[in-house]
Amino acid sequence: MMNNPLVSVIIPTYNRAWTLEAAVDSVLAQEYPNVELLVVDDGSTDETPALLGRYGDTIRILTLENGGVSRARNHGISASTGEFIAFLDSDDSWLPGKLTEQVGFFEKNPDALICQTEEIWIRNGKRVNPCKHHKKPSGDIFEASLHLCLVSPSAVMMRRSLFGAVGLFDESLPACEDYDLWLRIACHYPVYTTPSPLVVKHGGHDDQLSKTPLLDRFRIQSMARLLEREALSAPQKEATRAVLQKKGRIYAGGCLKHGREEEAVTINRMVEEALQGTSV
Repeated sequence: MMNNPLVSVIIPTYNRAWTLEAAVDSVLAQEYPNVELLVVDDGSTDETPALLGRYGDTIRILTLENGGVSRARNHGISASTGEFIAFLDSDDSWLPGKLTEQVGFFEKNPDALICQTEEIWIRNGKRVNPCKHHKKPSGDIFEASLHLCLVSPSAVMMRRSLFGAVGLFDESLPACEDYDLWLRIACHYPVYTTPSPLVVKHGGHDDQLSKTPLLDRFRIQSMARLLEREALSAPQKEATRAVLQKKGRIYAGGCLKHGREEEAVTINRMVEEALQGTSV
């Protein structure tokens, strides 16, 4: 790594002073020598500002009114200057070789635009093994990614140029915004996985976005938009239509079961319009 290209690391955070220090420290402890760290404080009302102030000029602090994680990440991307972009959720942390491994991967694979590392999962303080269906594929991951999110924001590194090709995070989605972006990427480009588990991913606490109710509603919305807006291949269209139909049917059925008739009608209409607008 003769040139040591600049890596911009973006940590969005909201009221997570209790985990943020470990995340920031894990970036500052990276073996890779050329890093700018941007922490985007999305309107925190806890001790976050005081905590960040202790780091002085070793980090860049961007402060916003609370507007959600997509807006915070997008703001960090716009303010950053690195050739590569990496994200870290404020409740996760990295092992010291994370950035070195990924920059090395890109130097060996100059056509690659995005890669992620493997992870160590900690849930409620105990290490757990991911289920078989959560195993990260490498390369063409599009069809597998329709069913569930197989890319972790804390594990990913991207060339800045990729955002120019596919756009930023969708700020209209309150959750599943990463699922949406990875699909928009994976339908056009391979997403690679490097072998080492270099991210410590923490789960089980109450403020995780993955605990947002009714997540499949946003996945359905994302797939519907994908069919409408992206130039998918015939096999990609077929796979997307099949998963959209299945998820839409299950979700609408659940809405009816729990007395949310209006939402069921909305979902059925969304799915029907997306399917009618595409042909395989």
